[in-house]
Amino acid sequence: MTQSQEFEKTLEQSDSAVAHFRDGDSAIRRFQQFLHTSPAAVPLIVLILSVAIFGVLVGGKFFNAYSLTLIIQQITIVGIVGAAQALIILTAGIDLSVGAVMVLSAVVMGQFTFRYGIPVPVSILCGLACGTLCGFINGWLVAVMRLPPFIVTLGTWQVFNSIKYIYSRNETIRGQDIEAQAPLLQLFGAQINIGGAVFTLGVAFMFGLVLLLWYVLNYTAWGRRLYAVGDDPDAAELSGVPVKRMLITVYTLAGLICGMAGWVLIGRIGSVSPTSGEFANIESITAVVIGGMSLFGGRGSILGMIFGALIVGVFSLGLRLYGADAQWTWLLIGVLIIGAVAVDQWIRKVAG
Repeated sequence: MTQSQEFEKTLEQSDSAVAHFRDGDSAIRRFQQFLHTSPAAVPLIVLILSVAIFGVLVGGKFFNAYSLTLIIQQITIVGIVGAAQALIILTAGIDLSVGAVMVLSAVVMGQFTFRYGIPVPVSILCGLACGTLCGFINGWLVAVMRLPPFIVTLGTWQVFNSIKYIYSRNETIRGQDIEAQAPLLQLFGAQINIGGAVFTLGVAFMFGLVLLLWYVLNYTAWGRRLYAVGDDPDAAELSGVPVKRMLITVYTLAGLICGMAGWVLIGRIGSVSPTSGEFANIESITAVVIGGMSLFGGRGSILGMIFGALIVGVFSLGLRLYGADAQWTWLLIGVLIIGAVAVDQWIRKVAG
């Protein structure tokens, strides 16, 4: 073989190697683009794998109607509050006060009914108005005063937390009293039996809320504006989007959803307690992050949030049935949070 023939053969081998590399590179990019356009795909895959793994480890104790519906019931409050948190995180914000707003709304409903003798429907409306007002205050401070969402909601979390204890005098309204005098407050605790699977009206409300928000975010102009504000608020404002009004609206809506979560909470635990739901803020952020929503805003799916909440529920129940120490649950959830943020960074880097 002459020297020129050897050179031509080397070029052919190099060209084929480069082509192979490019094909592999484009496949990775296509996969990353798929994850970028379908943010709920990763948590859905993790959820399916988690169910399969615990199904193998635990067996029949895990794969039965009672266990699977128990998981759904346990995430009801997290799913509703997570929906409120998801709306705010889509704007590149965060709300540390969602749990306090939820419980304060529940306290108002209970106290207005039992302390002042106000009719239950009116008390419920007052509780929802309280949650809405709390959300409006957060939104006004973020949008108009231009204060960082983290600092604002850290402060209002402390304020709303203190108010709920001061106003309720740290007293719990017992479930027996509510059942006897104001059963409407426990409405969302009513059970629905479907083929051995037990659901509550709270579960139905959670899924209905998520489906409604999914439709609004994906098929309405308001939803597109919300994503635009989270992706680039300056560009959104130049495009004619009223950014300040959008932010106030989102935080106010989140407050209303937290107010509804307060009503569902009464049905879930059966009583009105100022000490309930103390970790709802952290749990909602956990569900949102594991659900594939970007903390930088502008990307994510409300369905992913529900998948994230279900993943936490599957790990909690699965490890309990397996007989593992409860601390393993928090350890694995912590790993999932870090992994979810790492995947988000990887997707953003390549997609950008």
